[in-house]
Amino acid sequence: MTRRVGTKKSVQLSGVVVAETELSSIDAQQGVLAYRGYDIADLAEHATYEEVAYLLLEGELPDAERSRAFQEELAECELPPAVQALIDGNAKDASPMEMLRTGVSLLSFSDAAEASIDREQERRKAVRLIALLPTIVARHHRLRQELDPVPPDPSLGYAENFLTMLRGATPTEEETRAFDIAMILHAEHELNASTFAARVVAGTRADMYSAVVAAICALKGPTHGGANEAAMRVIEEIGSVAAVPESVSRLLAEKRTLFGFGHPVYVTTDPRARILKRLSEQFSHDGGDPNWYAITEALEREVREQKRLHANVDLYSGSLYRYLGIPDDLFTPLFECSRVAGQCAHVLEQHANPKIIRPAAAYIGPGRREYPAAARS
Repeated sequence: MTRRVGTKKSVQLSGVVVAETELSSIDAQQGVLAYRGYDIADLAEHATYEEVAYLLLEGELPDAERSRAFQEELAECELPPAVQALIDGNAKDASPMEMLRTGVSLLSFSDAAEASIDREQERRKAVRLIALLPTIVARHHRLRQELDPVPPDPSLGYAENFLTMLRGATPTEEETRAFDIAMILHAEHELNASTFAARVVAGTRADMYSAVVAAICALKGPTHGGANEAAMRVIEEIGSVAAVPESVSRLLAEKRTLFGFGHPVYVTTDPRARILKRLSEQFSHDGGDPNWYAITEALEREVREQKRLHANVDLYSGSLYRYLGIPDDLFTPLFECSRVAGQCAHVLEQHANPKIIRPAAAYIGPGRREYPAAARS
């Protein structure tokens, strides 16, 4: 059974329906993404990440009372002692994604209901993961720089608390809102590779922690979560607006992957890219050389002209994060800190109808062969 027109056949399972979901929908032709019926553009303009996480987990946007209660749940973001010890003892040896992967696995040790997959326990674990992932990333980042960790502040909103723990200073209102929007945009995207990995694991009736660890492992790859970091390396390599046309021609001649362009689903510009572009442009006016936004915008024009490829979510997220003072190797961990809300919601959905996901493979190996007599002697 197929669904989308124009999906790339080079992507395995492209367009093949393997699950039903109420979480998000994609209009590939028009470039529209919606979470539970709400256009991502409207959510980015009006909602907070906390509200979007609640929407994904519960099905509706929270009213004021539920929003306060959910904020209180998320405020419980102190790491268990074992996870703190893991980070503190390995800060210099582990990459941010390695630390996140192992830290999430270790979180299950301190959860008495780790193996339970009933909705109440799994929903509680989902909120715990949404709350604790930023603390893992921020603590590790501070310690690997030989800086004191900044403890989470329960009185702060999700985005402000995250940036404060990460940078050690209170962000501006504009920085907080921009980061909040970036988190909203990355929170859910149907059956992307990491979310599909989570659903496959959940389909075996494995627990929430196991499913999210699997998702993190999938997200670690450069063609999925690591694509914005890879795109930023190319932009840095180009170095200036003037160098863009020649650089694009060279990259195409060398058959190098153009990270930040094209998508297995969208046949037009990724709707998230349009919003991130505006945010990146907003911060580019503060100056700085090189102007990462200007180079990226020139790159987008040139690739569209030479290759007819459209921007995806990864193209402008890198420059925005640069303007927010976030190191490149944290781009993917931040992606996971946002996407974990969608991943957890998918796990809840899969557990509600726990069918194992077991696709078939087309065998292309040798035909029937006889065991050689020589091997018996």
